[in-house]
Amino acid sequence: MEIPQLKRIMYVDDDPDLQDIVRLSLETRGGFTVTCCDSGNQALEEIAAFKPDLVILDMVLPGMNGHQLLERMRKLRGTPWIPVIFLTSKISPHHVEEYKELGVIGVINKPLNPLELRHQLREIWERSPG
Repeated sequence: MEIPQLKRIMYVDDDPDLQDIVRLSLETRGGFTVTCCDSGNQALEEIAAFKPDLVILDMVLPGMNGHQLLERMRKLRGTPWIPVIFLTSKISPHHVEEYKELGVIGVINKPLNPLELRHQLREIWERSPG
């Protein structure tokens, strides 16, 4: 089975500086189309129109955390199967296992390395089940 191509990424994080770093890294070095949201509510409002191939969620967001946002995304029409990666500083084996039980395809450690981010995403994307 062929792996779908990764082109459109939604990044949800309330840190505007980190949004800029991630967007620049992924657009200029990775060739992706990236949209950033600073809250779970904004992501829920924009996800259907943007139609991302992948969503990267920070675990700590205003109003709802990454886990709560993932649960709400799974209930939206048209978005239940969009692959999700958590971005977090809580990356112990126990936490990673817990996150994967929630249905995420991967976890990236924070603080992230913008020069490695595109490689990390492609690696997670290529090993995730179709």
